Amino acid sequence: MGAFKAYDIRGIYGKDIDEDLAYKVGYFIPRLLDTDTVIVGRDVRLSSPALHDALVRGITDSGSDVWDLGLATTPMVYFATVHLDAAASVQITASHNPKEYNGFKISRRSALPVGGDTGLGELERMVQEETPVPSSRKGAVKDCSYVRDEYISFLKPFAEGVDGLRISVDCSSGMSSLIVKELLGSGATYINDTLDGSFPAHEPNPLEEKNCRQIEKETVRNGSDCGVIYDGDADRVMFIDEKGAFIQPDYITAVIGEYYRRKGITGAALQDIRTSRSTTEYLESIGFKVTTWKVGHAFAKMKIREIDGIFGGELAGHYYLRDFFFCDSGILASLLVLSVVRMLKEEGRTLSDLIASIVRYSNSGEINFRLEEKDEAIAALRERFAVNDNPSAVLDFDGYRIEFPDWWFNVRKSNTEPYLRIVAEARTDGMLEDRLGEIRRIISSFR
Repeated sequence: MGAFKAYDIRGIYGKDIDEDLAYKVGYFIPRLLDTDTVIVGRDVRLSSPALHDALVRGITDSGSDVWDLGLATTPMVYFATVHLDAAASVQITASHNPKEYNGFKISRRSALPVGGDTGLGELERMVQEETPVPSSRKGAVKDCSYVRDEYISFLKPFAEGVDGLRISVDCSSGMSSLIVKELLGSGATYINDTLDGSFPAHEPNPLEEKNCRQIEKETVRNGSDCGVIYDGDADRVMFIDEKGAFIQPDYITAVIGEYYRRKGITGAALQDIRTSRSTTEYLESIGFKVTTWKVGHAFAKMKIREIDGIFGGELAGHYYLRDFFFCDSGILASLLVLSVVRMLKEEGRTLSDLIASIVRYSNSGEINFRLEEKDEAIAALRERFAVNDNPSAVLDFDGYRIEFPDWWFNVRKSNTEPYLRIVAEARTDGMLEDRLGEIRRIISSFR
């Protein structure tokens, strides 16, 4: 079933995702997670109300109760899962995907993710092979929309550090609009801040350069100290510096490290396998022990708990925080980064000044190649660089990260899209172009 992915259930509404699937997912989740209560939230996508009703009907037909948050950011569902000590939760969302997509993010107690190897595979089997039989006891639905206010109260102490800043915010017509104004206040300038599941201004994916053009212009026009853009369900966030330049998200992981350093806190930190060596070296220089791990929230949330990490970050703009139950929250991450911007401003420095002090390498960003023979291309790259060359290190999870003293690259398959993804980095622009040229030639032979 194409909708079941490594991290969640996701696909095009009416094709991969429909009410029948939603009903079955709802019906089987209580048995999967051994509970009689499931928290449910939903984003603002046009298909979310219908999927919500079917999901709730499935849960209650199983004899289990629903604690219904109504409209919610994905991190708000994580918060509710811990705050209400629930054994299961579902957020109806397709995160940053275009408007025709939808899906389900499922968590267990302590907001631990349910991924492909931790329950989604078994849920897929249930959905495919078993037939729901409605229980003679119909479950109840409880209105838990009050959790929104309790989540805001949880976040407000972190917002105290952003006073005195000029901020531009792009809510992407998504779920951050539900709460961000109560944290950043009327002093910030907001665009695309009306909930609209058709996403009229741009797709809710701030990793796409075209979707950041508005906020880049707005940040400069307002003379802002920083621009902020959230994705559709507000679990990711990205930043624009005071000059209107987009900041590569893995560099922000280093900025979050700077926040904790300034609070006198150091320790373990997590980064994904695509992270810039600039970020790693900066974090190590200010006292953090950095662990590299797989891409994706289902993997990161388990690993950061294992290492008792203070924070972690991904190239995609997810930031995991011990202060938030080791989960990702775009809004909380933005409050930490904005606190650093305010401290810099008091010192007569800017966000771009800090980023310039972090970045030491020329970085390609993530490059996508659409091709069918992905495994063969990965094997060829490994043969050329890991077997026939003399790398200083090879990380062999989530594809490969092959390291040399002056450059490195990561090759991996997308878990959600038909792409081979490459990130490369080198000491100089010229060296980066040379290495990328060879990588492209090898991949092109499989296209």
